[in-house]
Amino acid sequence: MMEKMIFGRYVPADSLIHRMDPRSKLLIIFLFVCIIFLANNWITYALIGIYTFFMIGLSRIPFRFLYAGLKPVLWLVIFTLLLQLFFTKEGTVIFEWGPVKIYDEGVRMGIFISMRFFFLILITSLLTLTTTPIEITDGLETLLNPLKKIRFPVHEMALMMSISLRFIPTLMQETDKIMKAQIARGVEFASGPIKDRIKAVIPLLIPLFVSSFKRAEELAVAMEARGYRGGEGRTKYRQLDWKMADSIQLLLLAFLTILLILLRS
Repeated sequence: MMEKMIFGRYVPADSLIHRMDPRSKLLIIFLFVCIIFLANNWITYALIGIYTFFMIGLSRIPFRFLYAGLKPVLWLVIFTLLLQLFFTKEGTVIFEWGPVKIYDEGVRMGIFISMRFFFLILITSLLTLTTTPIEITDGLETLLNPLKKIRFPVHEMALMMSISLRFIPTLMQETDKIMKAQIARGVEFASGPIKDRIKAVIPLLIPLFVSSFKRAEELAVAMEARGYRGGEGRTKYRQLDWKMADSIQLLLLAFLTILLILLRS
């Protein structure tokens, strides 16, 4: 499970995306989430796809590795497609079998929304795959610095998000260990009626929650022992460095935005 897990996981490499400033990567992710809704035809979605795979190529992360890690999410993409196929009742009927009718608009919307979902997952996954949790914390805190004027706990929120990302692989590893231990004791997770499968999850959730609370307590004690008292007066060992590549990437995204606006239906 851990070999295929990519959410919250950092993959060290020497690529352009890895060397970029975390602030620019966070801005690109935020802007990409906004502009992807501008795509509404085949040409605009093709441009989004080209940009997404171009960024994956720059990151030097093998697509097979991404595909293996995103397999569980692909079921959600397929579910989204089927949802649009069977519940969109606009356009011309292209298939009919009893009460089931599939319309051409449902096919179009299903493909477009599934592609949108898939590209969003790929781009957002690149953030954690190419950026360490510490860099994400520093970048997020720097971007949200103006909110300190209204007494918003910027440092605490950034730290909380960083810890959450850091412990996703740890929790998955713990889940894997507990599942193997329960299977060794005769628990069946993948066979039998659904009612029995749901009951089999309870022996998995209880030790997982206990372990999570224990880890949280140990982390809190460790932070207190090191004198952590929030973000006031703290200095940083690692200084963020905005490079030319960061500006070029933002300009590239701005150019993509203009193209989407011009080419959308």
